[in-house]
Amino acid sequence: MGGVLLLAVVGVLILVNVVNGATNHARGLADGFTKLVIAGDSSKAYDDYLDPALREQLTKEEFIAGIKTLEMDNTCKPAYNQVTASTENGTKAADVAGLITCDGDKKIDLAYRFEGTDELRMINIKLKPQS
Repeated sequence: MGGVLLLAVVGVLILVNVVNGATNHARGLADGFTKLVIAGDSSKAYDDYLDPALREQLTKEEFIAGIKTLEMDNTCKPAYNQVTASTENGTKAADVAGLITCDGDKKIDLAYRFEGTDELRMINIKLKPQS
């Protein structure tokens, strides 16, 4: 009986670590991407994070111009209030949502979706000023 209980506890701990690891990875991806766009390195963010399918819909020039209109600076800080990760049929997915807050009461809603089998790439992005 004790052995069964021990196996159940170990199973739960492994599951919790796997889920926490996946959400921490998603948060890390979102943070890396967001820090690049805030720092003005939108070209590197585009190259390093966007999935080729998203790049087909959004040119690098359009992406850079869109980020520039947000007028972010070094006072802007991201906060992620929703981070979820899942795996289905070998495809990993992660959704991250939150808010970028800058001096002067500027707030920008963010929502990212990453997917992939080996390496997660951004397949959907929303960066929109709050009105």
